[in-house]
Amino acid sequence: MKHTWTDKPTLKQPDIKRSAERRVVTLPARLTWKDQRGATRFATVVTRNVSHFGVYVECQSPVSIPLFRLVQFQLERTTGGGEALPPTLQQGRVLSAVYRVSPPSGSRPQGLALRLMIDPRHAASAPAQVKATRATA
Repeated sequence: MKHTWTDKPTLKQPDIKRSAERRVVTLPARLTWKDQRGATRFATVVTRNVSHFGVYVECQSPVSIPLFRLVQFQLERTTGGGEALPPTLQQGRVLSAVYRVSPPSGSRPQGLALRLMIDPRHAASAPAQVKATRATA
């Protein structure tokens, strides 16, 4: 067995686990959902980043939305910056599921990670390398 020794540290490339590129934006939006009693609730949020399959938003006032709750996500119409958005978000309301809730801490407001529940037929607008890595059922 032959052992080699090097004095230079090898740089390991970070593993990129995201299936789509994330774009940083700052756009106002609105969430709509039904609570456990069936009452319709609204929240005004600020979109922080978007991708073809997800959105991260921050709420200035904390809201009580449990994990996996289905919500309607809609960007405010009066905003610009639509050219940096995926086509699914440019169409209006998008059904989404809450998959991460970050509680407020210090100067950071509450954050919600939303998974966009888009029709697989609309995934054709996603980049080609994304389609190659996504599993089908």
